[in-house]
Amino acid sequence: MSFLDKILGKNDAPIQSNKDFWNWFLKKEKEFFKIVKNRGNIHQGFFEKLAPKLDEVHYGIYFLTGMFDDNTVELILTPDGAIRNIYAIEELVNAAPKMVGWKITALKPASDIKDVGIEYENFKFDKENLKFYPNIHEGYPDEIDLTIVYNGFVEEEKGKVTNGVYIFLDNYLGELNSLTLIDNMNVVGPNEISEELIPIEKLKDYLIWREKEFVEKYEGTRHNTENDNYSSLEGTAKDGGAIIAIINSDILQWDKKASHPWVFIITIPFDGSNNSGMPDKETYQLLNEIEDDVVLELKDLDGYLNIGRETRTNKREIFFACKDFRKPTKIADELIKKFNGTFEISYEIYKDKYWRTFRGYEPR
Repeated sequence: MSFLDKILGKNDAPIQSNKDFWNWFLKKEKEFFKIVKNRGNIHQGFFEKLAPKLDEVHYGIYFLTGMFDDNTVELILTPDGAIRNIYAIEELVNAAPKMVGWKITALKPASDIKDVGIEYENFKFDKENLKFYPNIHEGYPDEIDLTIVYNGFVEEEKGKVTNGVYIFLDNYLGELNSLTLIDNMNVVGPNEISEELIPIEKLKDYLIWREKEFVEKYEGTRHNTENDNYSSLEGTAKDGGAIIAIINSDILQWDKKASHPWVFIITIPFDGSNNSGMPDKETYQLLNEIEDDVVLELKDLDGYLNIGRETRTNKREIFFACKDFRKPTKIADELIKKFNGTFEISYEIYKDKYWRTFRGYEPR
């Protein structure tokens, strides 16, 4: 160690893998344990040291901590509602070494309803003031659309109330179930509700029943796109630019869309200023290579259906419908790193059981 290192303190090596993170954590865990157990200066002594290291692993990993029992600190890693970060948290927790006195948990676990009481922005949420009813849509039988009825609802504060309900559900159902089992949710007050209300403590059983039905209905459902027909579509955007799309027209007529409920869209901006907004030959080839690589990773028989692509002014989008969200988000993060400096790639992933996203491409 150099003279300056001794005076200033040697900086930690950058975290480049899950293993690097846990090697760093192992050097600090006894210190961290004492801070949490003794309720010392937890923000400065633990949180401010942990947060930047988690950011180095993957941006968007948040955490909660406290005593699981008298001799065990629990560290819960959470995506704070972001589906795209779940895979990174699960992989990080799975890589954690055995540490005496520590319980490392991926995502907020489910809790007994009697233990769940949330205070948020001066509102209180518990089993006494929350009820629900399902909205059944004849044309969309697999969709789980809920209305949550909150006794203390204030229309002017709907945003805060809705956030509070989401936090309550995270703690009651467990974060993974809260984020993945409910397709749509609306929060209202008790006035002018004609539907029969169900106690919120019945929600967990309702969701388990609906998920079991869904799995039994679609388990093993796959679609081989090898012999599908594709349509080339051309149009004009509102800004006057051209739109060119190549879409799997057969898959859009499939009657089992809900079996692949996650819509995954990769967006790749490019500079088309010298070609009327369209990619030049070199860019076009590179865009196609990226798409080919993604399609090779996300195979149809594994549950990832390539719906097609759209190219418009300075932007290409690649569309998939997926059985699961973990692998697509990981693939997208790897693409972003690989092409950083060449393209500013971004992506979306969200639940859309009936592929409403692609309605505009269906034949009329």
